[in-house]
Amino acid sequence: MKREQIAEQLEKLRLQIDATDSQLVHLLQQRQELAARIGAVKRQLGEPLYVPEREATMFMRRREEAQQLGISPDLIEDVLRRVIRDSYQQQQAADVHLQGKQVVIIGGGGAMGQLFAKLFSNAGAKVHIIEPTDWAVAPTYCQHADLVLLAVPLTVVEQVILDLPVLPPSCILADLTSVKELPLAAMLTQHSGPVVGLHPMFGPQQATLAKQLVIACHGRDEEGYRWLLQAIEHWGARIKFIAAAEHDQAMSFVQVLRHLSSFVYGVHLAHEQVDVQQLVELSSPIYHLELMMVGRLFAQDAHLYADIIAANPSHFKMLRRYVSVFDKILEEFEQGNKADFIERFNKVRQYFGELAHKFLSESQRLLDVTSDTK
Repeated sequence: MKREQIAEQLEKLRLQIDATDSQLVHLLQQRQELAARIGAVKRQLGEPLYVPEREATMFMRRREEAQQLGISPDLIEDVLRRVIRDSYQQQQAADVHLQGKQVVIIGGGGAMGQLFAKLFSNAGAKVHIIEPTDWAVAPTYCQHADLVLLAVPLTVVEQVILDLPVLPPSCILADLTSVKELPLAAMLTQHSGPVVGLHPMFGPQQATLAKQLVIACHGRDEEGYRWLLQAIEHWGARIKFIAAAEHDQAMSFVQVLRHLSSFVYGVHLAHEQVDVQQLVELSSPIYHLELMMVGRLFAQDAHLYADIIAANPSHFKMLRRYVSVFDKILEEFEQGNKADFIERFNKVRQYFGELAHKFLSESQRLLDVTSDTK
């Protein structure tokens, strides 16, 4: 076959690919419209945005179907996950399941406060926002409140709690801070009604709460604050209960250690005057992802991260232990001792167990996405 004929055949195949892609676009539009209609029906039935059992069954069936057709099940699942994420945004329209509720958000002008104000308002609740400049209206707004939600910085949350007016006995008092033990104790002292500590494990940039995690620390009268947790689940998030002290200990590793490590990484790059753009260009997906996580930190509020790291003096002791381990391992390398590193590596591998392989598989999916967008 001559080169011209081969080139002509290639062009015909490309046209067929274009036509197929166009069909995919129209099918996605059709699916989007169906998702919006499903959202309307869900609201009539009072069903939550995210139903994990339904989603898991759907993925299993589509993977089996892909396998039978000789298509990669992972490819189909990756495509569907992206499509479903968009569907959740389509379904999260105005929903009046909280109509009649009076919600007061103290610090509602902040990013996280604005997110929850929007969620409650879209759900039909009457939302009042109080900032330090208009604290005089607090008694008026709070006297009929069904929920008072504190979305203020860690450094002032305890003082704000102390300054609260008397709340109705059935009113829920809750906070959104990343430290739970001290604020929860203060809320229990200040208010005799339902109390719960909440920690959203996501940023205010979220377009939807579908599949997001909200940690809850019980304070008082779980039945009294049940409607609040049900609303959060209704928006698609999952609730994880944990004791306040246990939460704070876990967060020292989930947040504090990670944030400070990323911060020091960024500070060191700046001190060394490293060309970050060059690092990006020379990085494989895994190193690009690490740079993204470091850069992401510096695109946000410095006060927030300073408050999280400094919130508990016990954090400093743990961080000092981390620095000590770092120094010891570095010293071993400087002495040419790789054997201890390998031995320690294998022990930590045993510590992680099967989770190491699970994390490898999950991170590979993230790396594939990073590779596509780089």
